[in-house]
Amino acid sequence: MLEEFKKFALKGNVVDLAVGVIIGAAFSQIVSSLVEDVVMPIIGFVTGGLDFSNYFFQLTGAAAPTYDAAKAAGATIGYGKFLTVGLNFLIVAWILFLAVRGINRLRAREEAKPAEVAEVPKSEKLLEEIRDLLARRPA
Repeated sequence: MLEEFKKFALKGNVVDLAVGVIIGAAFSQIVSSLVEDVVMPIIGFVTGGLDFSNYFFQLTGAAAPTYDAAKAAGATIGYGKFLTVGLNFLIVAWILFLAVRGINRLRAREEAKPAEVAEVPKSEKLLEEIRDLLARRPA
């Protein structure tokens, strides 16, 4: 049973999947930082200082100036953070779309290349000539 598990765990697909998950987690942090630290401040600047992270509906508790304070005070719906996460998703989806599209184009180029014709050995050429000569000989 241990040997069977080793075969399963060390298969190429399982290892590739593990590497993909680890890279995906690191990529997620990069995209989160891109959205929170670059894109959202630009959107806030263009829209006159809007800060999506502080968009919320407070359901219970005293009125609070920030999302974190409102969340600590009681039930709160933080739709601003949801907008940020949604933007994260759109950026990741767009980048993955571009990556898959590029890979598909590279594959199409490889498939479109003509197959290399292997050179026929000299002995086979001679045998073909002999065959052709024998076929032309009168019966």
